[in-house]
Amino acid sequence: MWAFGAHKFPSLRTRALWWFTAAAQVAVFVQVALGVAMMSGQGIDPPQFHMFYGFIGIITVGLTYSYRQQLQKVYLWYGAFGLFIMGLGLRAVLVGAA
Repeated sequence: MWAFGAHKFPSLRTRALWWFTAAAQVAVFVQVALGVAMMSGQGIDPPQFHMFYGFIGIITVGLTYSYRQQLQKVYLWYGAFGLFIMGLGLRAVLVGAA
């Protein structure tokens, strides 16, 4: 959401915006790595779509990062894909809890 605001209000375009964005994207990788470690270490069999959403999150982070130099409106790009990654995370939680 900050990235959408940064597109409209230049005062939000600070270094902290990128630190928070990077922290959120690294958290996706950490969560998937911990999930894979727990799954292989404890022999847990999670629902298939739960794993699917986690790996799609990693792919989305990679695509978001790889296309950042080609766009004029980078704040909108990160804002949109940040919301998409959040949706993937929520969907993974809902599928995993069922």
